[in-house]
Amino acid sequence: MAEAALKKPEAEEAEELTDGFNLMIDALKLNGLTTIYGVPGIPITDFGRMAQAAGIRVLSFRHEQNAGYAAAIAGFLTKKPGVCLTVSAPGFLNGLTALAHATTNCFPMILISGSSEREVVDLQQGDYEEMDQLAIAKPLCKAAFRVLHAADIGIGLARAIRAAVSGRPGGVYLDLPAKLFGQVMNAEAGKKSLVKVIDAAPAQIPAPTAIKRALDVLKGAKRPLIILGKGAAYAQADDAIRSFVEKSGVPFLPMSMAKGLLPDTHPQCAGAARSTVLKDSDVVMLIGARLNWLLSHGKGKAWGDAPKKFIQVDIEPKEMDSNVEIAAPVVGDIGSCVAALLEGMGNSWTKGPTDWMGAVSSKREENVAKMAPRLMNNNSPMDYHGALGVLRTIIKERPDAILVNEGANTLDLTRGVIDMYKPRKRLDVGTWGVMGIGMGQCIAAAVETGKPVLAIEGDSAFGFSGMEVETICRYNLPVCIVIFNNDGIYRGTDVNSVGSDPAPTVFVKGSRYDRMMEAFGGVGIHATTPDELKRAVNAAMDSGKPTLINAAIDPAAGSESGRIGNLNPQSKLKKK
Repeated sequence: MAEAALKKPEAEEAEELTDGFNLMIDALKLNGLTTIYGVPGIPITDFGRMAQAAGIRVLSFRHEQNAGYAAAIAGFLTKKPGVCLTVSAPGFLNGLTALAHATTNCFPMILISGSSEREVVDLQQGDYEEMDQLAIAKPLCKAAFRVLHAADIGIGLARAIRAAVSGRPGGVYLDLPAKLFGQVMNAEAGKKSLVKVIDAAPAQIPAPTAIKRALDVLKGAKRPLIILGKGAAYAQADDAIRSFVEKSGVPFLPMSMAKGLLPDTHPQCAGAARSTVLKDSDVVMLIGARLNWLLSHGKGKAWGDAPKKFIQVDIEPKEMDSNVEIAAPVVGDIGSCVAALLEGMGNSWTKGPTDWMGAVSSKREENVAKMAPRLMNNNSPMDYHGALGVLRTIIKERPDAILVNEGANTLDLTRGVIDMYKPRKRLDVGTWGVMGIGMGQCIAAAVETGKPVLAIEGDSAFGFSGMEVETICRYNLPVCIVIFNNDGIYRGTDVNSVGSDPAPTVFVKGSRYDRMMEAFGGVGIHATTPDELKRAVNAAMDSGKPTLINAAIDPAAGSESGRIGNLNPQSKLKKK
C-alpha cells in the first residue's frame, strides 16, 4: 500500500512544459508578426533557428542597422510593427539608429535585443557585452520595456505592439535578457499568459467643431493648397483622400513618400510647381505632413511674403503650432478626419478658385516643358537627367514596381523627375534624410509586397549598406539596383591641393559595383549611356533576378549637397 501511495499519477509525470524561446515565438505568431529581420548571434541564435522552424520567416542580414531599416519600412508598408532582432550591446547599438529613424518617421517597429543579466549589469561586473540597453534606448524611441519572467512575455510583447502602432506610430524597444529564453514553465499556463492584441490602433475621431472650422477656413481661401505627407500614405485611406482632394478642387503637393497617393500626373498635382504654390498660397492644409525642415518650417523665403493660414490634420495634438500658428487644428487619425471632412463638405461644396488652379497648371506645364529636353539626351558619360529620363519611362510602364531612392543629387533629382502613380510605391530617406536605408528597404519591400523593386542609389549612399547585395542574392529577391556612379560624394572631381591623398569626397575612379553582385551569383551590368541603362533595367525587371547596374555618370555632374547646399556651412575665410 505504501509503495502504491508513493507512486505519482502518470499525468503528473508527463507534465508538458514550455520555455521563453517558445513563448516568444507563440506570442509573435498569435499577433500576426510572422517576419523577423535581424542578425544572429549570442544570445539569440537559437531563437532565430526555432522561429524559422515554427514557420516565421527569418531574414538574416549582414549588419543590424540594415535589418532595422528593413523592419522600419515594413511597418510603414503594412501598418503592423516591423520586427528587428539583434544580439546584445554592439548589435543593439547598430539597431538603435534604425529604431530612432523609425520613431522620427512615425513607422511602427519593434527592436528586440538579447541582453546581459540585470544583476550583473547593475553591479557593473563586466559581463559579456554588458550594457544597460533599456536606459540607452529610452530617449530614442516611443517606449521601451524589459521582460524578466517567461510568464510576462505575452504582456511584454502586447505592450510593445500597442505602443508601436497606436496614436502616432513609432519605434519600441523590447529587452530580453539571456536567461529569459531558457526559463521553463507549465505549457498550459504559458499558453494562457499570451495576449492577442485587440484594436491596437483604435480610431481617433476628430471633433465636429474642428471639422467645421477647417472647412470654413478652406472655403474662404483664394489660393488654397493641400500638402500630403507620408502620414497620409501610411494611413491607407487612399480612396477617401483622393475623393477629398478632387471634391475640393484644390491643388495638392505630395511630399516624397506621399507621391502616388494621387498620380503625379493628376491635373491638380502641383509637384512641378512647388515653389509657386508654397510662395503664393494663402491657405495651406497639411494632411499627415509636418512643418519641419523639409517644408522650411512653414516660414521664410520659400513661403513668400503673403500672410498664410494653416489647417493641420494630425493624430498628435502636440504637433500643432510647432513652428507657426495653426488656424484650424484637426486632431484624429487621418482616415477618420478625411471621412469627416468629406461628410462636412456635403453635396453643395464649391470647388476652389478656378483662376488659381489655372495659374498653377500653367506653371506646372511650363516647368515640365523646360525639363523635357534634358530628359531625352543619350550622352556618354551620362548626366543625371539623361539617366533619369529612361528610368522615368520604366516606372510609368511598371506602376506596381516599388521605387527605393537615396543619395544627395540622386535623391533630389529622382524625386523631382520620376512620377509615381500608386500609393506607397516610393520609399526613401524620410524625415532625417539618413543615408544607408537603401538595401534594407529593398529587401523589406520585396518580402512584404511581393512586388519587383527598383533602387536608384547614389554611389556614396550605396556604400552604407552595399554588402546586403549578398542578402538579396541569398534570398533571390526581385531587386534591381541602379548605382549612379560619378566617382564620389556630390562629384568625383574634387582635388587635394596640398598632398597625394585623394580629396575627402572622391572615391576610386571607375569603380565597378556591378562586379560585387556577380560575386554573389546575381547579375551585374555596366551601363555607359541612357539607352544601355534602359535595356539593362527592363531586362532585370522582366527576369526578376537580383541585378546591379553600374550606371557611369559624368564625374563633374552633381552639385554640393544636392538641393540643400544651404545646410552645408561654407568657410568665410579666404584661401591662401
